[in-house]
Amino acid sequence: MRDYEEVTAFLGEWGRFQRLVFFLLSASIIPNGFNGMSAVFLAGTPEHRCAVPPGANLSEEWRNASIPLELRGGVTEPSRCSRYRLDVLVNLSALGLRPGIDVQLAELEQEPCLDGWEYSRDVYRSTIVTEWNLVCEDDWKVPLTTSLFFVGVLIGSFISGQLSDRFGRKSILFLTMAVQTGFSFLQIFSTSWEMFTVLFLIVGMGQISNYVVAFILGTEILGKSVRIIFSTLGVCVFFAIGYMLLPLFAYFIRDWRMLLLALTLPGLLCVPLWWIIPESPRWLISQGRYKEAEVIIRKAAKINNTPAPAVLFDATEMQDSKPQQQQKAILLDLFRTRNIATITIMSLLLWFFTSVGYFGLSLNTPNLHGDAYINCFLSAVIEVPAYIIAWLLLRSLPRRYSISGTLVLGGGVVLFIKLVPTDLNVLSVCLVMLGKFGITAAFSMLYVYNVELYPTLVRNMAVGATSTASRLGSIIAPYFVYLGAYDRYLPYILMGSLTVLIGILTLFLPESYGNALPESFEQMLKVKCFRNGQQTTGIRNSKESTKTLTTPL
Repeated sequence: MRDYEEVTAFLGEWGRFQRLVFFLLSASIIPNGFNGMSAVFLAGTPEHRCAVPPGANLSEEWRNASIPLELRGGVTEPSRCSRYRLDVLVNLSALGLRPGIDVQLAELEQEPCLDGWEYSRDVYRSTIVTEWNLVCEDDWKVPLTTSLFFVGVLIGSFISGQLSDRFGRKSILFLTMAVQTGFSFLQIFSTSWEMFTVLFLIVGMGQISNYVVAFILGTEILGKSVRIIFSTLGVCVFFAIGYMLLPLFAYFIRDWRMLLLALTLPGLLCVPLWWIIPESPRWLISQGRYKEAEVIIRKAAKINNTPAPAVLFDATEMQDSKPQQQQKAILLDLFRTRNIATITIMSLLLWFFTSVGYFGLSLNTPNLHGDAYINCFLSAVIEVPAYIIAWLLLRSLPRRYSISGTLVLGGGVVLFIKLVPTDLNVLSVCLVMLGKFGITAAFSMLYVYNVELYPTLVRNMAVGATSTASRLGSIIAPYFVYLGAYDRYLPYILMGSLTVLIGILTLFLPESYGNALPESFEQMLKVKCFRNGQQTTGIRNSKESTKTLTTPL
């Protein structure tokens, strides 16, 4: 049986067909960018204070003094969650006493916001926070909303690969697009926080499944030289474009329901792609559906204006292409020796903390100084040069130093934020963006590095395990942001410290640059502290092997 690459070599690498698939699949990722980070504005928390009923018999002076002051972030501001007892204030107002002169306000008893809250409309007109009063004793629901979205992402990442293996890449790609778009539309009609959150979880399932399946489909259709550009630049840059569109939509649409509608409608533009994007010929061949695969390949040849051979698959090849028995691997194989167990544990930690840093900084943009919309836009824009730098580093420099250097850069500059004077707010924002740049670059390199470390038998399982660690990191990331309510510097200190620590730890992992992909456990590279001066045999090879590695799956 000839290799698929050999069968389709006549198509070339970068014809009109490949360019069409490249850009259409990349464009299908754009809605993932703004759906993945939409919680930044949908669940934004505006400034708020306890409401005082308009009918309360209070003088204007006592109404203005009804909210106690508290120190927050070094600044004295009105309390968000308490007020002076209203009945006491009514009596004092009736007696003609004046606050701060006849009555010491610090001595008055306080009570929670029994009549609801007044919300500032300077940044948001409405969010799910103002809709269902997710503040004070219910403020824990805000990070939980985002965390449950990422729980959906975790579930979707488990099932998407299996579904596409069984039912085909194209059908599952468009099914998951429909799930993402359809359930986002249903969220508009949410009548409670619980309903919104359950639907958000399902949207998360569709969001990651669409991303993963589009990635698989592209890497299976495109040739070797194009795949690495598609996987590191095409998909990632178009995700960043979607992320950039989010603050633009949110700036002009300040109501959360209308914003959600605006973010949902672009998904309908993907419907015509059903008649343009083909099924994966590789998958069709694996299912024995040679006739359908041949139709797609011949259509591609026609689009590329390239003559196709008279016979693509002869009867002998089709008859002999029976599935081969492969040795089965189990999860425990990732821990079968001291060396592979160490690599696995270090890789899980690397993915987990990198994910915490990436999503923590992304979700924390509304809490930065300055305009929330501009900060979010900058956070998206900085990802484009990060992906380009990551691609260049993968082509020319060792993996360990590239990933470690970008992580130490990202985490180190975030740690300096606490030292920035309060009057230099622009510098703080610049440091956050530089931190986001470093962590994003490292994040985009992890897939390729992870694939290069493990042998063929457990490679997919290893990628699945480390991706799961990444999803778990994204689930807890909103709670790092939540800590900013108690100390605005605490999230940066934690994320910066953990990112620098994991960056240093990366230096102890094996170096895979310039080595062939290991086929067996014996060929795996050694962790630095286990090498004992011995060279691993059967590993060194030309750099050509890494140039052909293009997919994290």
